[in-house]
Amino acid sequence: MTRILLAEDQQVVRQALRCLIEREADLEVVGEAADGLEVLPLAERLKPDVLITDVAMPGLYGLEVTRRVRELTPGTAVVILSRYLNEWYVTEALRSGALAYVVRQSDSGELLRAIRSAARGRHYLGSPLNQDVVDAWMARAARRVRDPYDTLTSREREILQLVAEGYSSTGIARRLTISARTAEAHRANAMRKLRLRNQAALIRYALSRGVLPPALPLPREARTRRRGRPRAVLPRPRRPSA
Repeated sequence: MTRILLAEDQQVVRQALRCLIEREADLEVVGEAADGLEVLPLAERLKPDVLITDVAMPGLYGLEVTRRVRELTPGTAVVILSRYLNEWYVTEALRSGALAYVVRQSDSGELLRAIRSAARGRHYLGSPLNQDVVDAWMARAARRVRDPYDTLTSREREILQLVAEGYSSTGIARRLTISARTAEAHRANAMRKLRLRNQAALIRYALSRGVLPPALPLPREARTRRRGRPRAVLPRPRRPSA
């Protein structure tokens, strides 16, 4: 029996995936998460055979979830189920340790084949992707100049995304069970390493790097007017360039 952990922020999609998977006699859903930060402790505790995650996850985006889960539980294979058919997302997913990449436009059989292939330790690319194209993408990715993002610690990456989503230092402290002062220190370190001067620059970077997925909703605290200040507004989201 292949044990599966589902990471998907949209409940109706998550329920549909569970129904699809549990119709198969050899597959079992052992846990669900609606937030990227929820995935890590669940994966460490459940040690599933396969994690299915989207790229666009609040709290911690899917590519960082993939990297961290592969470090925490090396026996867990990762399947990316995403609406993004984009060179950057595909190559970064595979470089982060995902074994399979399936786009949501695929039929259900593609996802099931991806799950079974990944559980056996094999790579799987859903259509319209093919190995020749992805090999060329991976070769091009290997020649890229190193991204300063790679110098960030795991905690700095978490805080970078939460800041970009609109969380205050106090909100970040609550999410991560740390002090607001510690959150501020990590934020300052991340901005220094990335050479970002202000919040607007951080958001632009998060969007361009894929840390902040397009159309990700702001947390409640960022939407609420506080002390007469206008509510936060994100710039128009765009996909990272290929």
